[in-house]
Amino acid sequence: MSFTDEDVEAARKLFAGPVAFLKSAPKLEHLPAPDVPEVAFAGRSNVGKSSLLNALTNRNGLARTSNTPGRTQELNFFDVGQPLAFRLVDMPGYGFAKAPKDMVRQWRYLVNDFLRGRDVLKRCLVLIDSRHGIKDVDREILGMLDKAAVSYRIVLTKADKVKATDLAAVTQATEEEARKRPAAHPDIIATSSEGGMGIAELRAAVLEAVNA
Repeated sequence: MSFTDEDVEAARKLFAGPVAFLKSAPKLEHLPAPDVPEVAFAGRSNVGKSSLLNALTNRNGLARTSNTPGRTQELNFFDVGQPLAFRLVDMPGYGFAKAPKDMVRQWRYLVNDFLRGRDVLKRCLVLIDSRHGIKDVDREILGMLDKAAVSYRIVLTKADKVKATDLAAVTQATEEEARKRPAAHPDIIATSSEGGMGIAELRAAVLEAVNA
């Protein structure tokens, strides 16, 4: 990971400023105007996406957390900066086994069309649970991103829940898989929403993507 102190401080200052929920988009026609760069967050249901977004923005209730998998079925947009610098996009969680088939199909259409047609989307951050590593359901979204030629970086969540040796092993295995994928960034960031591990680097990675 090669972020300078200046990168980290610039990102900290930006996220310390205004961050506000803009809108939810259940369908493509509800998307906000594509007038600023966007960075999207994707992840399996219950991977800790809402908690990570709250930690990233240093706001407890920005993204709703829920123990009910598949609660978020819309694209949620958040404005960052004043004047507006970029937007964060909280994508609906995937891999919820109990969801009705038509809901899963609807999710696929919404996400796939968003990924393929959103010119201002600079990068997708794909969240993977440190305790499990990349699963087949994750590979499905990675494949969608590769196919859509959307640049993405894998972020490990809940890194405080595993032993250091296990975290090192899952990080190495994840990096090896990322290197084989055409749209993946080679560097992995391990994070913990509760302990704050990797949050400063993640902020810098978001800013790096915005400015790319």
